[in-house]
Amino acid sequence: MKNTSDNHIHIVSFDIPCPVNYGGVIDVFFKLKALTERGLKVHFHCFEYGREHSERLESLCETTHYYKRDMSFANFFSKIPFIVTSRISESLIQDLKQDDYPIILEGLHSCGVLLDPRMKNRKIFVRTHNVEHEYYKYLAETEKNLRKKLFLRIESRKLRKFESILAKASGILAISNKDYEYFKKSYDNVYLIPAYAGFDKVYILEGQGDYVLYHGKLDVSENYNAAEFLIKEVFKGLDVKLKIAGMNPPHHLVKCAESEPNVELIENPEDDDLQELIRNAQINILVTAQSTGLKLKLLNALFNGRYCVVNDKMVEGLDINDLCIVANTGNEIKTVVSDLMTKPFVEEQVEIRKSRMDAFYNPSHATDRLVELLG
Repeated sequence: MKNTSDNHIHIVSFDIPCPVNYGGVIDVFFKLKALTERGLKVHFHCFEYGREHSERLESLCETTHYYKRDMSFANFFSKIPFIVTSRISESLIQDLKQDDYPIILEGLHSCGVLLDPRMKNRKIFVRTHNVEHEYYKYLAETEKNLRKKLFLRIESRKLRKFESILAKASGILAISNKDYEYFKKSYDNVYLIPAYAGFDKVYILEGQGDYVLYHGKLDVSENYNAAEFLIKEVFKGLDVKLKIAGMNPPHHLVKCAESEPNVELIENPEDDDLQELIRNAQINILVTAQSTGLKLKLLNALFNGRYCVVNDKMVEGLDINDLCIVANTGNEIKTVVSDLMTKPFVEEQVEIRKSRMDAFYNPSHATDRLVELLG
């Protein structure tokens, strides 16, 4: 068995993190990239279920391993959450057994590893992306499809019971202050490692755009409900263009967007195209009905966009220090949008954003702490 003296680590991911186009994999990919830039040699393990193998990922890693996710119907009847049991793999365990390098498990999804007695004496950290049972409960409440709603309710209950597996980990890497406080109540060795978003410099265009942008993974109820709220409660009848961009919008959202002449739906934009949409918008608007984790799309908008309008749940627990304009009701958001559309974003505002982002978010400090923990 190999030892840990030459800075090797394992990362086990719930998904292939390329393309880097939704919240969970954004944190995985850019954390991986930050660690490799510090000289760590990463052995990357990921589950595949619809995404292709990635040369970009493989170029960063010492080794890359792919495992088929077991989506068989029988897994729905396990006491273990489906997101976990569908990722339990003997091949993964055999690969991890080849050495005693430290391991990072991405999300409760990957924590089937902690169930295996052969992993008992390993140094294993769990990166928590959410308080998963709360997140799934919220998704169940907002899901329109009855079959999906039932699955999400059952999965939430299973996740709540399964969460105690975290007691077996060497440490829990919480993604936000709110999650840190939650896990600290029940577990020892909880550390705050803020989300990785791939940005460390403010890159904002001065001047003025002619549209407002909302973006997100549109097949998630949290996001498609937010998009429909904006269409129906804010932009209906407003003389301002709204662009909605994201992955896999459901049919009811497509129909909703088509009903308003000032709304444009951009389905499955490429990464570069999405970044151009963010930079050229006059306003990036981000609203949510549930406060979970640190929204990576918020960091993207603050590093790359002009005005950023949010509701209070989007920034709950964060010291935003006037980085965003907070508005909650449809009428409040409508008033703020109408006002900001006439105001160019000037050089002085860019410099203020730069200075405040340094204090708000510093991924280099997070990497320092993570390398220390893994050492």
